[in-house]
Amino acid sequence: MSTDYQRAREELGRRLRELRMESPEGRIAGVQLAQRLGWQQSKISKLENGRQTPTVDDLRAWAEAVGRPAAFAELQSRLRGFESHIRSWRRLLAAGHGPVQETWNTIVGESRKLHVWDNFAINGMLQTADYARSLFQRYEDLRRTPRDAEDAVRARMRRQEWLYRPGKQLNVLMWEGALRAQVCPPEVLAAQLDRLLGVVGMDTVRLGIVPLDAALSLPPANGFWILDSRMVTVEDWHAELWLDDAETIALYRRVWDTLAESAVYGAEAQQVIARVRRSIKV
Repeated sequence: MSTDYQRAREELGRRLRELRMESPEGRIAGVQLAQRLGWQQSKISKLENGRQTPTVDDLRAWAEAVGRPAAFAELQSRLRGFESHIRSWRRLLAAGHGPVQETWNTIVGESRKLHVWDNFAINGMLQTADYARSLFQRYEDLRRTPRDAEDAVRARMRRQEWLYRPGKQLNVLMWEGALRAQVCPPEVLAAQLDRLLGVVGMDTVRLGIVPLDAALSLPPANGFWILDSRMVTVEDWHAELWLDDAETIALYRRVWDTLAESAVYGAEAQQVIARVRRSIKV
């Protein structure tokens, strides 16, 4: 999979390689540069091939080690350009929701552990087909995108196969308001909550529900996904934000951990879901 973010990281890697090859002292071997920096040689390779995001300190050290300290400002500017990468929905959805869901299948498929906070709808990894269809149709109306809800639903349902693969772990927190949101017909929401009740106790899922009356250390704010320790995605009305710098990932993980302190799990989570389920007039 190639994304705008990944292409930008690869471009930065090529620039790092150019600086190494065109050092004032002549070409510096990767092994030699690693020794100067006190790094593993594999780190040099990963940075130059766009497989790892450098830190600001990495870039400063690189520029100095190849004898081009003035290049640091340029490198830092490149890094800032994709640490917060905005992916416009208008551009992403030009061909419909289906291709976007297929991209997400790839991203999730490459991940082993997910930490998710949902405050507006049931998490996509746990949705029923009818619930997902309702959401896609509403977004089609809002954004005036191609009508391919069925393709999007099929892609999202395939993604859920991830839950049944060994070594995977979905850690999902949901605001009780997301359970109550009438974004679909009552009978669809009722079936969705039944599905959610059955998820509690799955080996690959740790589901926490933050009740409406729970004491909160932070406002519920916007939803987000943390994919392993490599990326955070945040969805807004106009765009999806991809964040890959270590400090930002650490910040979102602290947010998730803080919200998790207000959640209930297991039988208590089932009680909250069941209470919402009983309130639905079908």
